[in-house]
Amino acid sequence: MAINLNKALDKAYEDKSLKELCDMPVAGFAGITDESAKGLERLGIKTVRDLAESKYVLWAQGIVALANAQE
Repeated sequence: MAINLNKALDKAYEDKSLKELCDMPVAGFAGITDESAKGLERLGIKTVRDLAESKYVLWAQGIVALANAQE
């Protein structure tokens, strides 16, 4: 199954495998500037893996999931 992530990624990362994308700097996402990436880095988030495993992302996902279940 092919997954097209081209709109989500900067051109330099469009041909990378999913495993390679896990270690991509967050600035590799389309729309995340180097300045924004520096802000995330202050939270310990440097790579896609760091972002996905961030306690803030996990907390946010948990809150939204619980809120949706409550409705």
